[in-house]
Amino acid sequence: MSELITPEQIPQWIPGCLTRDSSPLAWEGITLKGYSYTDLEVVIPTMRDFMIVVYRRGIAEMSRRSGGPWHSEKVEPGIVSILTRAEQSQWRWSKPIDVSHLYLSQAAIAQVAGEVFDRDIKDVEMCDMVRAEDPILTTMMATLEHELNEGGLGGHLYVEALKNQLCIHILRRYAKTSFREYRSYGRLSPAQCRLLTHYVEAHIDQNISLAELAGVTQLGVFSFIRKFQAEFGYTPHAYVMTQRLEHAKRLLTRQDVPLKVVAASSGFADQSHMTRFFRRILNVTPSEYRHSISTL
Repeated sequence: MSELITPEQIPQWIPGCLTRDSSPLAWEGITLKGYSYTDLEVVIPTMRDFMIVVYRRGIAEMSRRSGGPWHSEKVEPGIVSILTRAEQSQWRWSKPIDVSHLYLSQAAIAQVAGEVFDRDIKDVEMCDMVRAEDPILTTMMATLEHELNEGGLGGHLYVEALKNQLCIHILRRYAKTSFREYRSYGRLSPAQCRLLTHYVEAHIDQNISLAELAGVTQLGVFSFIRKFQAEFGYTPHAYVMTQRLEHAKRLLTRQDVPLKVVAASSGFADQSHMTRFFRRILNVTPSEYRHSISTL
């Protein structure tokens, strides 16, 4: 397969005037861009992400083909086009238009699909649509545009919630989902266990989310939790906290490392958090634990 094109590379194939761009905000799995275009005929390359187009200004005849005859529809403000990923096609429009592009990653949709279906996702496919009337998509796009322009408290959480709603809507209306066959249903594979242990070890000083752990194993969150508990006998959170404790214990063998550095390096919120956890699990404080091993 040829190289998959990112949203930032799209103007190389579709030249236009950029009017809005969420890239500086680093939204995860979703990118919003706006463009003003003259009438054009272009080749859409094999894209990394799915693309949703909402028309904002102008009325034009929009045509598409992919190795066959042209298919044409009239588009105007409020109409939606959908372009699948990893497939080359030709598009042309007869008059200038203003549009909003929403790019959704395959990983984002697959993760939501895994949670919706509670199964491991092999692939999510969509077909190109030249014209769709979908007020839900246009409303969500407008909400994301408002967030891009205005921002506010909890912006990333807000966008994450909107992204999940978008993915569910697309799965309901436009997507075809295929699933992986289970070889050992209900448990993690040895390879998944190795990936998890290495990931937690490498990121022990950071906040490790449930979604990140599920992503390491390429499972939906609900499926991951079920398989993890079947494999390890306790929750992912309990596992991470156990690894934080073990990491802290190893650092405490070094008398020159301050307690606050031990706490930060082990991923605890602060020294007090580490102390409470030591007392609850080991019935000693970190200082008492350090003293006990120094006298051995």
